[in-house]
Amino acid sequence: MTMSERTRRRIFHVFWGAALFVLTLASSRVTALTSAGSDVADIGPEWTREGRQAAVRLAALPPKDEMVPVPERPFLMGSNRQVDRNAYPQELPQRTVYVDVYEIDKYEVTAVQYLRYVLANNLPPLLDWKWGGVFQETMVNHPVMHVSWFEADAYCKWAGKRLPTSAEWEKAARGTDGRLYPWGNEPAGLSRANFGRTGLSGPVRDRPERLLLYPPIVSVDKYENAVSPYGTFNMAGNVAEWTADWYDPSYYKYAPDKNPKGPAHGSHKAFRGGGWVDSTPAVRPAQRNGADPKSRMNWLGFRCARDPVGNPGPGAPTPTMNPATP
Repeated sequence: MTMSERTRRRIFHVFWGAALFVLTLASSRVTALTSAGSDVADIGPEWTREGRQAAVRLAALPPKDEMVPVPERPFLMGSNRQVDRNAYPQELPQRTVYVDVYEIDKYEVTAVQYLRYVLANNLPPLLDWKWGGVFQETMVNHPVMHVSWFEADAYCKWAGKRLPTSAEWEKAARGTDGRLYPWGNEPAGLSRANFGRTGLSGPVRDRPERLLLYPPIVSVDKYENAVSPYGTFNMAGNVAEWTADWYDPSYYKYAPDKNPKGPAHGSHKAFRGGGWVDSTPAVRPAQRNGADPKSRMNWLGFRCARDPVGNPGPGAPTPTMNPATP
């Protein structure tokens, strides 16, 4: 499936049941909405006094920042059409790839984790935090969204981590045996993953235009019955996740067999895992696609990785501030 087809399908779901409207935000600067509908790169909200006070209070809540180790060993990367008939061309061919030991976030980065980063660096609030004028407590354990690749990369570096490579992300989600989903080969269902959804959810449910901003996402620690072999949560559905790599749909045809890091350059960054709006084939961990790194979408978040503590790899980031201190 091409990127344009994925985008058209998301547009259909995002605007399902909603009429045309003029989006207005108090204390916000709105210059444009892109044709993708859920890309809000040109909207710049600002803190209200009450909103910032509430944010500072909520930032003191415990973050879900646990990490899990992923041991060094080979794994099956990509798809085999004889096993998975839903495989897309960009997942081919399947082959054995070796990845060094690393650690990865157990959960998607939450809104409150990103809030700490925003407050510590005196940044404006994210767009979806503005409804009701405050950062709302119901958002705390939801995955952060409306974050560009550059912002996700900056957060991970600030936290002393980095974005995972696409290969690291895939291994953490699938284990070593080429399974179709984090839990095995059984098809995804709503008891295991948040996907294929439309409608309103979350804070301030009575405004139809909110679907553009705050979709039906769930807490990052939901679905204990669907964790990956390494114990990571929500690597199928909820929000898709940025990875470090540039995106090339043909990359698996020429990627190295050890620690692949993606193409040397490109115009799009790779994302993985599918989101709340996606179909069953699109939330398979082998499925991959790319987006403009400046995009901020309501179906796209991230998690971080790092080299083992005490044994930093080349270029490992150095934290610039204690992420637990708002």
